[in-house]
Amino acid sequence: MEHPEAMDEFQKSLPFSMTNAQKKVLSEIAADMTSGKIMSRLVQGDVGSGKTAVAMAAAYWAIQNGYQAVLMAPTEVLAEQHGKSFTELFAPLGIEVALLTGSMKAKEKREALAKIADGTAKMIVGTHAVIQKGVEYHNIGLVITDEQHRFGVRQRSMLAEKGENPHVLVMTATPIPRTLALILYGDLDISIIDELPPGRQQIDTIGVNTSYRQRIYAFLGKEAAAGRQAYVICPMIEENEKMEVENVLDYTEKLKGALPECKIACVHGKMKAAEKQEIMDTFAAGNTDILVSTTVIEVGINVPNATVMLIENSERFGLAQLHQLRGRVGRGSEKSYCILVSDAKTKIAVERMQTMTKTTDGFVISEMDLKLRGPGEFFGTRQHGLPELKIANLYRDMAILKEAQQAAGDLLRKDPQLEQEENAHLKSRLSAWFEGKSLDL
Repeated sequence: MEHPEAMDEFQKSLPFSMTNAQKKVLSEIAADMTSGKIMSRLVQGDVGSGKTAVAMAAAYWAIQNGYQAVLMAPTEVLAEQHGKSFTELFAPLGIEVALLTGSMKAKEKREALAKIADGTAKMIVGTHAVIQKGVEYHNIGLVITDEQHRFGVRQRSMLAEKGENPHVLVMTATPIPRTLALILYGDLDISIIDELPPGRQQIDTIGVNTSYRQRIYAFLGKEAAAGRQAYVICPMIEENEKMEVENVLDYTEKLKGALPECKIACVHGKMKAAEKQEIMDTFAAGNTDILVSTTVIEVGINVPNATVMLIENSERFGLAQLHQLRGRVGRGSEKSYCILVSDAKTKIAVERMQTMTKTTDGFVISEMDLKLRGPGEFFGTRQHGLPELKIANLYRDMAILKEAQQAAGDLLRKDPQLEQEENAHLKSRLSAWFEGKSLDL
């Protein structure tokens, strides 16, 4: 692509100044996209570090070169949030943004698909709906996936296949230890935004047991009376007799009884998308004091007035997830707090609580999460393409795994199709694995 100065033009249109870390990542993207090669870059950055602004600048550049840019988000909530953000900044620049999600009405979807196909919509934002059959693009030059570990490898490649070798930018706010990232994303160059924008508040994190609940409720009421807002996160939606954990439906009623003067709303994953969005929009507008939720708000909602993140049964969440949730507060000028409630007394539960209260560094937290839970649970999803290793441990054996990765790269350079006789057995084993056949050691 030509004219990387377009990204500088876009920066001047922003209502804020980019951090040095953001500018550094943009220079790496510019080097990729002017190199004559196809960009494949992973951008890691803590919650609130400004990854979206970087993606916007790259998309703006692609569009100025006559291409379309598409961003795929894992949830409708996040897709809608991105759609709104892109429209606010792109519309004044004469760029039309199309939103495409599974729950759109038929007429809205037809209109969006027509604009995408004829190139009227230069920026496309959506869920996995953007890779469905029937979605025809005019000329994709840049593919962006957000929170990309939530998509399977096949889903990501399907999006890239919608264009003719488009540049690929993947983003994640889940800090991944650099060593693990090299194994998981060996095909991607890695950029890290390691600086938060000025004005972000330090978040005090407190770990307590359930005996503190009345004091916590009083604190929530005090913050609400001062005009601030709070999130309460519960791990379950409905009663489960086998586990005594808080759930959003019962908890909301209990909280309404304890704080009758507060406006309290509840949102969870089983709600229809429109209902969920309406409740979250009401909260974002400041018309709700406390939002009780499952982890549906882990990503995709930005409320600078929210100062408290209360997480019940915090032992049931991974450290990386707790860190993501904590990042929903501290976005405004007021002091913010994260309160972790747990009666768990196991050694791992105590270690995890100590980690959260001692540091807000996402990479330190991710290293500890990987160490304590192991890679199988690290991402909370089986779609990420993490190998089911039978002998190696991704944390303990990182050095030898990097050596194996290097050996695999050398082999592919020498015999990319595995046609040499000495590689015949490896080729047959790989073919069987890709076909889903079980492999014995």
